[in-house]
Amino acid sequence: MFKKMNKSVVLAIFLSLFLLSCVSEDSISIQRINSLDDLNGFGVGIYEGTVHDLFLSTNYPEIHILRYNSAADMILSLKTEKTYAVLLDYSSALLLLKDNPELGMVTDDILSSPLGIGFNKKNLSLLSEFNDFLKVIKNTGVYDEMFTRWFVSDSELAKMPNFEKVNTEKKLNLGVAVADLPYVAYMNNDYVGFDIEMIKRFAKYGGYDLTITTMEFGSLVNALASGKVDMIADGIAITKERAKQINFSDEYAMFKTAMLSLNKYIGDSSTVNKTNSIKLTFISKFKDSFYQNVINENRYKLVISGLKVTFLISFFATIFGTILGGLICYFKMSKSSMLNMIAKLFISLLRGTPVLVLLMIVYYVVFASININPIYFAIFAFGLNLAAYVSEIFRTGIQGVDFGQTEAGIALGFSKIKTFIYIVLPQAIKSILPVYKGEIISLVKMTSIVGYIAVEDLTKAGDIIRSRTFDAFFPLIMVAVLYFLISWILIFSLTYLEVISDPKQKRKHK
Repeated sequence: MFKKMNKSVVLAIFLSLFLLSCVSEDSISIQRINSLDDLNGFGVGIYEGTVHDLFLSTNYPEIHILRYNSAADMILSLKTEKTYAVLLDYSSALLLLKDNPELGMVTDDILSSPLGIGFNKKNLSLLSEFNDFLKVIKNTGVYDEMFTRWFVSDSELAKMPNFEKVNTEKKLNLGVAVADLPYVAYMNNDYVGFDIEMIKRFAKYGGYDLTITTMEFGSLVNALASGKVDMIADGIAITKERAKQINFSDEYAMFKTAMLSLNKYIGDSSTVNKTNSIKLTFISKFKDSFYQNVINENRYKLVISGLKVTFLISFFATIFGTILGGLICYFKMSKSSMLNMIAKLFISLLRGTPVLVLLMIVYYVVFASININPIYFAIFAFGLNLAAYVSEIFRTGIQGVDFGQTEAGIALGFSKIKTFIYIVLPQAIKSILPVYKGEIISLVKMTSIVGYIAVEDLTKAGDIIRSRTFDAFFPLIMVAVLYFLISWILIFSLTYLEVISDPKQKRKHK
């Protein structure tokens, strides 16, 4: 009976996949792309949180909008034909075409918007000071020099002027997304680009000690509105929707939108893509990828820094979550109805809330007015989530020990506390550790979302590298391997504890 049912399930799955493939957009043949009108019913990639989202949804409702968090992801989706076109800033698009010869520009006349630096609505004095600064650099020719360096010349070869760090109590925190040149990029372990140079000049002009914080582009406006940063920049278009939450400086440049697609879909496909490809061996490809993604521009330092952050968050969130979980377990097993109710409410709320949502609530809502290193918020949020699950693991393990053991301990003259520590707990640990180990590994993997609150962890380091190299394979595999190593070390450590806590296994390993 079960064999027949299994065969039916497999048959149903294959039939469903076949039907889905028949109705997918890939079944519609696309011949040539000359404008957005040719993409009705097809996927178009955009940078999440940009003006392109509202523009497409309002003017081209039949286009399937696919939102990405980096230009590297957009280009990868285009090359693998997950999308048939992507919308980008014109200046950034020109740089991308240099390193991706299989791509071409369909048009550069889709949408234009003025760019501005964002300020918190409560900080009008800083906004006024920046506007005065902007007038000064435009009148003195400094702005023209900067514009030529980053927009007219080859911005990848441009050199940032040297700015000495100002020792002052006046602090200035700038939020950026590291989208790419010519606005903001991360090269040779430093931030570069037109926006970066402009803000560094402003910091020198106003006597500020500048700190730059990296976060997702879609989080910039929220971070500024909640007071996590003082300014935001990264080719941000001035729109009515954004202006409701933040203030914008005077216009400093124009954002011009270009649409890219594969060359084979642009114009006459018979005249395109005739370049001869050079076949490389696997070892040659690996060496080249390793150099570009790890050695070039000292990108290994970015990886090491991200690895440290991931390890710190995982380690301290585990300690905090375990201690808090033990406390919640005590509340849940307490005879006090008040403590019991608190524990039930805590467990229900935390287990029913997605970790990403919890992380955003902690950072942008609960502690919105507190400006400390976001790593602490990440530790707190992940610790809370872990505690909700660990408390139930502890409770189940403790209740799994026969109550007669407790009675026997008390009969032998042990106090309740000593009975729990010396008799109940050692037996409970044997059943707790295997499940607890799985929760810790899940915690390590969940830390990959901390980039949403401006934490540069291992995943974010990989994203920054991909935004520079546009190599999808190597950075992702490298990050996956490093996460595996962290998980393996934790599994090994917890397995060792599992062995020494179980006398039977301890004798086997001797």
